Amino acid sequence: MNVLIVEDEPLAVQKLSKLLLEVAPELRISGITDGIESTVEWLEANPNPDLILMDIELCDGQSFEIFNQMEVKSPVIFTTSYDEYAIQAFRVNSVDYLLKPIKKEELERALRKYEQINSAQTQTIDISKLVSELQRHNQLREYRSRFLVKLGQRLIPVEIMDIAYFYTDEGITFLMTRDRVKHVIDYSLDELEQQLDPKYYFRINRQYILGIKSVDQIHNYFNGKLKLDLKPSVEKEVTVSRERVGDFKEWMGK
Repeated sequence: MNVLIVEDEPLAVQKLSKLLLEVAPELRISGITDGIESTVEWLEANPNPDLILMDIELCDGQSFEIFNQMEVKSPVIFTTSYDEYAIQAFRVNSVDYLLKPIKKEELERALRKYEQINSAQTQTIDISKLVSELQRHNQLREYRSRFLVKLGQRLIPVEIMDIAYFYTDEGITFLMTRDRVKHVIDYSLDELEQQLDPKYYFRINRQYILGIKSVDQIHNYFNGKLKLDLKPSVEKEVTVSRERVGDFKEWMGK
């Protein structure tokens, strides 16, 4: 069985690849892509894989856009950080899913379901209905108001509006408060995206999710990107990926 993995976080790719080979040693990972554009290009240039494992939030947007650009003929298992109420939309629309963080037994269950579907007639994925259901859910959902973080031997709450931004460094996720206090948290940026109110927080690239009040200055940058000055400031350059510039400007202008 040939599998295409569509996932933009390298650590998630490593974990999923390892789990796949543990569950199905005969499986072959025929490709790995990280965005809408790269996935469309891969599918157009290669034979259809037997199965696609696809994250929803990619580096250049939501993976549903892939289905708007082309006909995807392979069965798809979505990997998602959506909560248990939102994933009901996947069940209704005959799309299987793996809730992050992915567990071995859940992956085994999903592969068994794939084999059952594959032995029968492949079902058509109603992406438009799925997107509609998820958007409706997002309008009703409640977002995180605080995080519990470790401070020495204690756990302390950090209010969400006191957080300037979230970022990853060498596979570890941090939050930075407006008072320049850094804390480690046990969530990936993909998971945080589903927990944070998009009115106040925006993911600019693979490494950063910014609070709207953390953006101090915006500069035009090469290759269609934007360079940002943040509060609190950071030593490394922080840029908005080219694919996210339009959405970022719209978010900042609301």
